[in-house]
Amino acid sequence: MIELCGLAFLLGAIGTACAEDAKPAYPVMAPIEQYLGASASAEIALARTAAPTSVSGDASVLVLGKHGYQTAEKGKNGFVCLVWRSWAGPGGFDDPDFWSPKFRVPICYNPAGVRTLLPPYVERTKWALAGASKVEMKDHTRAALASHEITMPEPGAMAFMLSSEGINADGQPMRHPHVMIYFAHTDSADWGANLHGSPIIAEQADPEPITTFDVYVPSWSDGTPPTMGPH
Repeated sequence: MIELCGLAFLLGAIGTACAEDAKPAYPVMAPIEQYLGASASAEIALARTAAPTSVSGDASVLVLGKHGYQTAEKGKNGFVCLVWRSWAGPGGFDDPDFWSPKFRVPICYNPAGVRTLLPPYVERTKWALAGASKVEMKDHTRAALASHEITMPEPGAMAFMLSSEGINADGQPMRHPHVMIYFAHTDSADWGANLHGSPIIAEQADPEPITTFDVYVPSWSDGTPPTMGPH
């Protein structure tokens, strides 16, 4: 539970994600239109706020359409920026906010992340938009792991999550800029993660045997500091 609550704090969703008896505000998927951006240009601009312009300015950008993500702009540095939707949220398939249409969090993967982490999320999005239930999506994930369609993160796989414009499942702004570093399942204690005063939060994915370390950084992508400290 500490991993979920830690990241829920990070994304500003303390109350709903950490309540043991949390009930989903959206028990099933809302109409697809509620998950789409206002326009392609607005989503491109939001996606690029995930990382400093020195990175995102030359990155490719994906935009969500009715059937999944499409490349809206082709980059040249190997990074890919996009805006996560709720099915990528901190609690995985058990997150009570799994279907929240309010969730909009820009993320920008480095080349190693693009090769090994982006494809499963893009595929999960296709399942969601095709009407799959959470149970069905979890079963699809297990099958993809068994067939090695989902692989473990490459060494050095990481992503930026530095947008001050990100919105959590409650419709509130994100609280902390951070970078995400990915490994096959790793003991969080090896990183001193989830300890009082530590700038590192560890998430253990399920059913994927992947550990994500979220490391606080001092400023958003535009150079401004967060309004709150790490704890």
